[in-house]
Amino acid sequence: MRIVSLLPSATEIACALGLGEHLVGVSHECDHPPELARRVGPELPVLTASILDAGLSPKAIDTAVHEAQLEGRPIYSVDGERLEALAPELILTQGVCSVCAVTPATIETALQLIPVEVLGRAREARVLSLAAKTFEGVLADIQAVAEAAGVVERGRALVASLRARWAAIAAGGPVAPPASAPAGREQCTAFFLEWPDPPWNAGHWVPEQLAAAGVVDAFGEVGGASRPLPWSAIAAADPDWILAGACGYDLATNLTHARALLERPEVQALRAVREGRVWALDANAMFSRPAPRLVEGAACLRAIFTGQADALPEGFAAPLLPSLMV
Repeated sequence: MRIVSLLPSATEIACALGLGEHLVGVSHECDHPPELARRVGPELPVLTASILDAGLSPKAIDTAVHEAQLEGRPIYSVDGERLEALAPELILTQGVCSVCAVTPATIETALQLIPVEVLGRAREARVLSLAAKTFEGVLADIQAVAEAAGVVERGRALVASLRARWAAIAAGGPVAPPASAPAGREQCTAFFLEWPDPPWNAGHWVPEQLAAAGVVDAFGEVGGASRPLPWSAIAAADPDWILAGACGYDLATNLTHARALLERPEVQALRAVREGRVWALDANAMFSRPAPRLVEGAACLRAIFTGQADALPEGFAAPLLPSLMV
């Protein structure tokens, strides 16, 4: 089967199902697993691009995305001619967030630009739009990809494995709050910073990852959307931990974002900052993408909250050094 994935998480799912060799085209953000990333380029065509200029600050990106949404412009473009030339049988995309990846509407727009007389397999291909907003939704999407690709049993095995690993993490139970927590707080809380400027909380499956790790999300709602928050609201919630995991970025970039935030007086005043409970995360690897590695994300959080972070693989999470906690 010839598969095109226009979504990094779908690419990860396809590879986890043993379908990597069937991929004939991917998005510009598909970078995992490493063996697939090495093929991206001449061997594995890239079919998408972002309208955003490289090197923009988080604030500038937020402004550009907002303006594009007001004007009804997509954040991503699809190379319709190349997509048609690849003659895919299955196209994987998503319908949850137009800011995160290509949607079916963007694919349709790209194909409409091609003369009808030359359209072929791409128009006839099945478009599977993944729509997970919760961990169980991710498992359902995995099974949907497996069924669409004719590897149903592989899907069932992968889903069973992920569900068992998730349950094992959650079995650790609640994490107790630090001694400095407000009186009456029985369980640790955390603020997951999904975007730094302006600050947004994390939604969808991230509150579940925190819950599996034994911590209460200070703002997120399982399956709910992210939203911008004033720093005053964050201060009022007084979270025990702050996790910098800006959507779409790796650990190095999120460390940079977190260090910039620590220069702000309103951030320096937060108890989690003063007491050194701020971590930067590789969001792309473990939190932003609705893919199998969400389980690793929950395990990573559990290790951080229980003082076992030394056992984490290098490059996935890092504390902000006490010297930076002004």
